[in-house]
Amino acid sequence: MNRVPSGGLSRKAVLGDIMNLIENPEQAKRLARAILSDVAIYNREKVEAGIKNDNLFDLLTEELEEGRQHYNSRVAPQIPGHFYDLAIVDVLVKRAGKIESTIW
Repeated sequence: MNRVPSGGLSRKAVLGDIMNLIENPEQAKRLARAILSDVAIYNREKVEAGIKNDNLFDLLTEELEEGRQHYNSRVAPQIPGHFYDLAIVDVLVKRAGKIESTIW
């Protein structure tokens, strides 16, 4: 990483990060799915409890927001933001379909 003597990031490092934003919709979809896969893996118990008790989004509010911030920091603004929302359904909710719940 390019650092300036004061310990901050150099202009080159900051511009490099901006210039490396994902601009390909397929790559943005893959990133969203990867982020949500991590959320599901590292929060298995919350996902199970959330599906069983129909409060999944309440239990995972912080994790989902952190994931969204990460997604937004890596993807160019012109890429639709709904890819992250679709990944929530496809990765988090649909994969939890085996969990017994009254919501199904």
